[in-house]
Amino acid sequence: MCIACIDPKATDAFAERLVGMLNQGALCLMISVGHRTGLFDAMADLGPADSEGLASHAGLNERYVREWLGAMVTGGLCTLDPKTGEYTLPPAHAASLTRAANPANLAVTAQFIPQLGAVEDGIVESFRSGGGVPYEEFKNFHKIMADESDQSVVSGLEEHVIPLVPGLREALEEGIAVLDVGCGSGRAMNQLARRFPMSRFTGYDLSQEAVTRARSEATTDNVTFAVKDVAAIDDIAQFELVTAFDAIHDQAHPDRVLAAIRRAVKPGGTFLMQDIQGRTAHHDNIGNPLAPLLYTISTMHCMTVSLAQGGMGLGAMWGREKAEEMLREAGFQDIAVRELSHDIMNYWYLAA
Repeated sequence: MCIACIDPKATDAFAERLVGMLNQGALCLMISVGHRTGLFDAMADLGPADSEGLASHAGLNERYVREWLGAMVTGGLCTLDPKTGEYTLPPAHAASLTRAANPANLAVTAQFIPQLGAVEDGIVESFRSGGGVPYEEFKNFHKIMADESDQSVVSGLEEHVIPLVPGLREALEEGIAVLDVGCGSGRAMNQLARRFPMSRFTGYDLSQEAVTRARSEATTDNVTFAVKDVAAIDDIAQFELVTAFDAIHDQAHPDRVLAAIRRAVKPGGTFLMQDIQGRTAHHDNIGNPLAPLLYTISTMHCMTVSLAQGGMGLGAMWGREKAEEMLREAGFQDIAVRELSHDIMNYWYLAA
C-alpha cells in the first residue's frame, strides 16, 4: 500500500464516518436500555421532567437515569432545557421509541445489539475453528423475538397478514386446522385462537423455554403447543394453513423443514412464510437500508445457531432467490411473494 498515495480528505471523511458509527452503536445500547426499563414510555407519559422526576415516575435509580439521559441529550434523542433541568422526548421521536408506537417501535430492534454483543467471544472462536454458538448461549433471545413478533406479526394479523391469503378470514371463522412451525412464544397462535374459536391451532418449537411461555399465555382450549424438531414433523395432510414467522432460515436443516411442511399441508392448503427481506447475492443488497444490521444478526445468531447443530448455516440473508428455489425443491409449485407496509424487514411468501 502506498501511504503517500492516500487522499487525506478521503481518510478524514472515513475516520469521521467511523466516529459516527461508534456513537450510533453506543446509542443502540442505550436505546435498548431505554426500552427494557420503560424509560421512553415514561418520558412520553410524563412530559418535561428532571432526572429525579423521571426516575421516580419510572421506578428506577436516579443516578443511572441521569447518566442515561446524558446519552439521550448528546445523541439527539431527547432535549434538555438547561434553565429548568427538564428533559423532553419529542413526540416525533416517541413515535419510533415507545410501546405505544407499535408496530413502529424501533427500540425493540435495538435490543439485538447488546444481545449479539454478549456472544461475541463465541463468534470470534467460531471464525477460527468453525462450528457455531448454540441457542442456549442467547439468554434473552426468546423475549426479544416475542417483542419482534408483536411488531411484525401479531399487531398486523387482522389488517395485514390474514388478507394475504384469499378467503382465509372466512375459513378461520368456519373452522380449519392451523400449524405454526417455529412458534416461539406463541403470540400469533394465541391471538388467532382467541379471535377464531371455531378453528384449531397448533404450535411446534424446538425450545422448551419458548413452548412453556406459549402455554402460559394461552387462554383458550383450541390451541396447543408442543416441543418438536420441526424437521421431523410427521403430520401428513393435516392442516389447511401452515405458517412460519421468521423461523425457517435459522433451522439446522431448512430443506427438511420445508419438505415436512409440504407434507403437512392439506391439498388446496397454503403455506405462509414470513422471512427476511433480502436478496441472495451480496451486491443486490447494497441499496437495502437494513442490510448491515441483517447481515450482523445473521452472522451472530441465525447462521451460527444452525452451524452449532451441524446444520446448513443458511443465514438470515439467504435471500428471495434461494428461498423460492428451496420452496420449489420442497414440492411447492405455486409461489408468490408479498411485502407489507407495516413490516419493512420481511418478505411474505405464499406457497401451495
